Amino acid sequence: MNVPFETVTPAPVDPSALPFRVRMRDGVRLATDVYLPDGEPTDEPGPTILVRLPYDKSGTYASMPLIARYLTGRGYRVVVQDVRGKFRSEGETLLFVNEVHDGYDTIEWITHQSWSDGIVGMWGDSYYGYTQWAAVASGHRALRAIAPRVTGTELGQVVDNPDGTRDVEMGIHLGYMATHYVGPDTYEWEPDPDRRPLIAPFEEFFRTLGRRSPSFDIAFPQEVRLRRWPEGHPFDQRAVPVLHTVGWYDNCAPWHWRDIEELARRPDWANQQYLLVDAIDHENYHLSGAPYDDESTDHALSQDAFRALVPGYLDPALDFFDVFLRRQGSPADLPRVRWRLVHGDEEGFRTEAAWPPADSLALTLYLSPAAGTVPDGDTPGLLGPTPSEDPGAASWTHDPENPVPSAAPNAFAYLQTNPRLHDWSKRADILVFDAEPTAAALDLAGPVTLDTALTTTGPSTDLFAKLLDVHPGGEAELVAHGRVHIDTQDRTLTLSLGHVGYRLRPGHRLRLHLYSSDFPEFVLHPGTDDNPWLATRAERTTQQIQLGGNDGARLNLTVTSAKRPDDLARS
Repeated sequence: MNVPFETVTPAPVDPSALPFRVRMRDGVRLATDVYLPDGEPTDEPGPTILVRLPYDKSGTYASMPLIARYLTGRGYRVVVQDVRGKFRSEGETLLFVNEVHDGYDTIEWITHQSWSDGIVGMWGDSYYGYTQWAAVASGHRALRAIAPRVTGTELGQVVDNPDGTRDVEMGIHLGYMATHYVGPDTYEWEPDPDRRPLIAPFEEFFRTLGRRSPSFDIAFPQEVRLRRWPEGHPFDQRAVPVLHTVGWYDNCAPWHWRDIEELARRPDWANQQYLLVDAIDHENYHLSGAPYDDESTDHALSQDAFRALVPGYLDPALDFFDVFLRRQGSPADLPRVRWRLVHGDEEGFRTEAAWPPADSLALTLYLSPAAGTVPDGDTPGLLGPTPSEDPGAASWTHDPENPVPSAAPNAFAYLQTNPRLHDWSKRADILVFDAEPTAAALDLAGPVTLDTALTTTGPSTDLFAKLLDVHPGGEAELVAHGRVHIDTQDRTLTLSLGHVGYRLRPGHRLRLHLYSSDFPEFVLHPGTDDNPWLATRAERTTQQIQLGGNDGARLNLTVTSAKRPDDLARS
């Protein structure tokens, strides 16, 4: 069976770019474009912004020529490079592992150019946020500041949690390798989510293409963890100023928040962190424009739509670089935290000295049954400020043959469609808990967690939780979400739903969904102990959580003191 696909080859080099082939320490040459400010002599030295990415330095997906011209308009030299093995660059196409040494060697090359003053900063999203951390790990002294967006040092990993649980594997985990890391080109194709085993479409694609992805074969069926950090983890290197840009709707945000939380525990790094949190997703769709109807593709904003967003996209980083690369102004002039309150800050960003805001406080809502009922797929439970006096339980069924469908057609572009989620509340395999409508606005600002004791009839299970805003008319939208894979039949755990900055408006209510599949965004648990990619049989399982008493499930919110917890009407 042949699998249809499209090949994305390198776009023409932009006329304003100076193309080079930069030699790495092992002789491999990486395709590199240099953009210099208009009207300046080519040998006039100045600070450089470096971007290293696997998505074609000349193509429209990452829009690097457009971005580079905007950056040079502020007087920066800009270097954009195809990473090893991608598009015009030589070398093996292998995910993650070559970026430390290649980052060092590229920065070293920059410092020897006549247009460089020896000062380098790095900028970029996702994988080209990861390459910034790789350059930090290299320890090159010329790297003075980085501005990673929607990314993380653990990008692409199925991470282990300290309590023995694991993250749930993203469906795109293997799909990314089979799209971007087969060879120099990109191959756009869609695996059929209805095929079993789940791995079958990938093997058919490789047979159709006539080649395989080395990264895919390293990751599956038994992952071999290659060394990302041959010189040591970036956090153990010299601290540099960091401007983190995180999206409230970014599906990769858990990796980014883990970095932010870890760096906050390290005094040398904590003093160098700056945080910008906006109502964006991974592909830079913004809540203010959602849902989109602008000729955007399945993957990213159209060029015209993106061009209009460039100032908001780049100006915060340029202001940051002006301070740390050019010494224009003082670090004290930069707010430590800028964040947008969803549905509450039409005028723009709020500023804080730290995150969460200093006036924030904890609010706990307990999961309880409604009077005389047991919560199930047909009967919602309650979210309230006091626990039920009588301990009880609530359960739901996971059926791999009829999984809970993912809400967005493209999780990376969640706000492209900005789906409403009230219909999910009608499913029998989703447990629902409702708070009473708020009497006044309630601002959520900080981490959200769920404490619960869970048991399953299967050998293991996945737990998904979504916190929703239910409008007075009944439609529901996303506030926060989290997931965890549990390798045992019973576990007491704290599930992170990430961080939020969200205003629950008067008359709106919070709703919590609990369930065990979110497919195809996440790999489907078969209900057995088989590898989920290889499983051909499925078993229904039943999950149960404890309610009421001292050990019952509870939702832990962070709210600002300007909006007291009393504003959430008591159940």
